[in-house]
Order: sequence, then structure tokens, then C-alpha cells
Amino acid sequence: MQPLERRTLPVNGIHLCVHIAGPEAGRPVWLLHGFPECWHSWRAQIPALVRAGYRVHVPEMRGYGRSDAPEPIEAYDLQSLCGDILGAMDALGQARAAVVGHDWGALVAWHLALFAPQRVEALATLSVPYAGRPKRPATQILREVFAGRFNYILYFQQPGLAEAELDADIERSLRLFFRDAGEGDPFLQDKPADARLFDGLPTPRALPAWCSEADLAHYIETFASRGFRGALNWYRNFERNWRFSEPLAGQLVKPPTLFLVGDRDPVASLEAYTLKRMPEVVPALEQHRLQGCGHWIQNERPAEVNALLLDFLGRHYPA
Repeated sequence: MQPLERRTLPVNGIHLCVHIAGPEAGRPVWLLHGFPECWHSWRAQIPALVRAGYRVHVPEMRGYGRSDAPEPIEAYDLQSLCGDILGAMDALGQARAAVVGHDWGALVAWHLALFAPQRVEALATLSVPYAGRPKRPATQILREVFAGRFNYILYFQQPGLAEAELDADIERSLRLFFRDAGEGDPFLQDKPADARLFDGLPTPRALPAWCSEADLAHYIETFASRGFRGALNWYRNFERNWRFSEPLAGQLVKPPTLFLVGDRDPVASLEAYTLKRMPEVVPALEQHRLQGCGHWIQNERPAEVNALLLDFLGRHYPA
């Protein structure tokens, strides 16, 4: 791992912890993590980008780790999350940057490119696609599709419910989240609506090859002091995000965009329609499906992700 400078920036009404590496004169690249991850999920990309000459910025997103975790649920809507990154760019004197996001970080990255296209020179999103503003909030659709059956997004909606399960044993929760593709996905179980997320799942005997015990320790540290509440609050803003995104209806994603997904990632099947429609709203799109790869794409296939990312940036955002 490259030497990292850790800075705490007062931005957008919170304190945002950002890990920074690379030459001060290097062009800025932002790496945005998802759920239930942390800045360390970019451990394989940071040194590759630094060697290429970029100045890399890896925030601990709002609600995670050393960054602030405001109490109100509405403090975790996409406007606030995007505002954190734009505020941090302002604080560091950056007019434009390349933005890379995975999972929820991908949603923030997509919306940064929509809310502030003049600030995002190149965009790379991993695992979560975008095909425009939906006609209804996702939670409304899920309540109809999963009537009487478990759905993890609906389970996450009630404050305190998922926290009680996940916070009871943070290490076990993370081991269950980070199962290898093919071992059974806690997000995709078919069970009654009143079940809990991990019901019926034994704790894996070993971590996947891409996550060592030392790596897991970084994730545990992220949640140890305040649990999963802040991270779960991201899921509790679907309807708020949908209301606020009305001005984005019909808007195209303008920056050149790289999209990567694993063929064993549940998103590849659950979001098949979105993936099909994505080129309609992302005109400058390059997309790749990585074979034999699950959801934790930048860790499962670091060499492939780095090669594709560096090639893309080299053409659209050279160091």
C-alpha cells in the first residue's frame, strides 16, 4: 500500500475523513466505496493509480468510519452524499476530477455526473448501473414484487431493525456479507417477509481469497465504534431521492463512462433491464462484464479492474 495522508475536511455540514496518496501535482481521482465497505476496499487500486501519476482521494463516506454520522435519516440522501464530495473537491481546490464508485459509491458517482457534470471529467462505475430516473421509487416497486416475501432493501427500511441484527456481532456480519459468489448470497434468499437477513446462513469457515484477516480488520474497525446505522440510512432515502431527482428526468450522463460488472454479481441478473437500457442515457459508455466475478469486483479481480480503469483514464483523463 502507498503511504497515505489522512485528512479530515469540514464540508457540507460534516467532517469527512479522506485518505490521500500520490504526487501533489497529479490529476485528482476519487474512489467512492459502497456498502458494507470502507476506504480499504480500494487497496488494490490506490497503488496502481499512484504509479500512473494520479493524486488519489479515498473518502470514508458519510456514516462510515472516522467521518461524521449525522442522526437524521434524511441526512443520507444523494444530494447530501454528492455534496460531501463536491465540498471536499472545493476544499482541496479541485475544479474537475475523475470519479470512480462501487455499489452505493457508484450511485453517488452517477449522480455527481448528473448534478454537476462540469466537475466530473471521467466517470467509472462498478456493479451498479444507471438507466435514468425510474417512474416510481424502488421501494414502492419492491413492496409489490416482494409482497409476503423477504427483500433486504425493505428489511433495511425500519430504523433499528437491521441494526439490532448486524451490530450484535459485527465481525460475523461482515464475514457473511463477504461470502464467495456461489456460497449463497444473504441478499437473495427466498424466505418469509418477517425473516432476518442472516436467518438460515451459517458463518463461513473461511474468508474468500480476496479478503485476508488483516483486510477484514479494516472493515471491522469501520463499524466498531458506531455500528451500521449510518450506512443503513443510505437505504432509507429511496423515496426522498426519487422526489429530489425529478429535474434529472430525461437527462443524459455526459462524461465518458466506464462500467464494470461481474457475471456472477446478482446485479447482472436483477438489473438486466437497466443494463440493457443504460446506453440510451449514457452515450459515451464503455462496459465490460468480468467472467467468474461476483459483487466485490475491485477486490475479486484487481488486475483486470486496474487494467481497464487505467486504459480508460489514459484515453479520457491522462495523468
